[in-house]
Parts: sequence; C-alpha cells; structure tokens
Amino acid sequence: MDVAVGIVAQRDNERAQGLAATLAETLERGGVQGRTDEDTSVVVDEATGEAIDATAVPVAEMADRDLVVSIGGDGTLLFVAREVGSTPLLGVNLGEVGFLNAVAPADAVAVITDLVAEYRETGRFEGRDLVRLEANDVDSAWTLEPALNEIVVHGPRRGHGGGATVEIRVDGECYAESHADGVLVATPTGSTAYNLSEGGPLVHPTTNALVVSQMAATDSMPPLIVEPGTNLTLSVSDTDAAYVISDGRNRQRLEPPATITVSVADDPTRLVGPRGDFISSLEKLE
Repeated sequence: MDVAVGIVAQRDNERAQGLAATLAETLERGGVQGRTDEDTSVVVDEATGEAIDATAVPVAEMADRDLVVSIGGDGTLLFVAREVGSTPLLGVNLGEVGFLNAVAPADAVAVITDLVAEYRETGRFEGRDLVRLEANDVDSAWTLEPALNEIVVHGPRRGHGGGATVEIRVDGECYAESHADGVLVATPTGSTAYNLSEGGPLVHPTTNALVVSQMAATDSMPPLIVEPGTNLTLSVSDTDAAYVISDGRNRQRLEPPATITVSVADDPTRLVGPRGDFISSLEKLE
C-alpha cells in the first residue's frame, strides 16, 4: 500500500527543518529497515522545502495525505490542524510544554516509520479525536473557521474601556449577563491555554465537556462546565463593535447588538501516535 505523508516544520527553526529532512529521507527509502518495495510519498511545507530542497506544497494541500507530521511546539500543531482539518496528525515536540505534541525528537523517526508500517497492514491509524468549536451568526450569515482551543467574543479591544455587555444563554436559559472584557468557550484541549490564563479550570483531555468563562466581568459567575451538545448563545450589546475570534487567529467583526452560537464542529482533529502525559505536562506550566 502506498502511503502519503506531509511534514510541516516550525518556521525558521533549523532543528525542526533538519528533523524534517531526516524523516523525509527515511520514509522515502522505505523506513528504518530500508524496504525498497514499499512506496511512501513525502511532501513538506513550502518554507521547509526551500530550506532542505525537498518537494513542497502549501500546508492546506496536505489535507488529502494519509498522515501529516507537525514538528515544533503546540502553536505549530494548532496551525497545521487548522489547515488540514480531520487528516490524521502527529506532533513532534520541540516546545516547552507539549500537551499536543507527544513524540520526542529522538524518537520521531522510529515512531513515525512504525506508524506508517502499521498503516500499511491495517489501513488505519490508532488515535483520538479532539473536538473543535464552531462559531456561527445566529442568522447563518457566516461561520468562523473551527477552533481546536477556544472561541472568544470580546468588545472593540481588550482592557479598560474596551469591553461590552455579553449575555450567556445555556439551552435557552440565561446563565450570566454582565459588562466584561469578553466570554471564552474552550475545549478540553484549550483548557490549558487562554482559558487557564483567564481563571478557567483545567479539564482532563479525555473529558467530554466544554468550559464557558467570563473575562473580567463586572458581575461575574463561576466558569461553567457544559456538555458538548449544549445550545450556547452569546449576545453582545452596549458597544459599537465586537469580535469573535477562533484560536486567536481567525476573526469576525460584529455589529452589536449581535448574537452568535457556539457549537461542536462536525469534523474533529484526529491526533495519532503516542499520547502525552497530561499530568506531567502540567508541571511545565508557568
């Protein structure tokens, strides 16, 4: 069975680029054992292709690969996940914490060649699905790109004088309404990121739940844990402009008063390979 692999290395990181070159060469020659009767097609991202002189494509075009490897920190993996959707994804950790990137650089070649060999035999990768969140205009005028970490709604800017009144409704019932910097809805994956910095709880990655947290609210309620199927609506008022932001990158401007819904996206991120040690990783948080 032919196997198509994409590799994305952290931009301007020579260590990541070097590992990408080693991995591409090993896979194309048939793995660690050099099986020349097995065909693996490898492409890298465009920046890496220029650095190591390898076949390169835009990251978004790797969505039709059998496996995509992200080499870098969690930020690199988040970027790759946005671009390739539900394509199986494995992270090699060059960062400090590595909640999503479970493979150490020294183990990367062996782990990935073993995964490819297993895929040839079984036609599938063992892994776990990570839910993503989707923000929609209540009138279906737009849909924001799915978020692996969080959806944030806030006023024209963060900080003094930049907030808005945000009403949170859970299955139609008002949970909170207050002037605030904003409101954040996080996945378990995102509980260790922006959510944590805003005082939200840590959520174990295997928990089937979402977190709803107000951000610097005048009349605050505790962060709320809800089931993924919960009907969440956020209504923004008392401001000239507001924004909905997906994973800190994709944004949609609102013209208040405005209401959006936040729900679980149809296609999760498929993370494959060894699982990281969540509890041990927490020790690395500042």
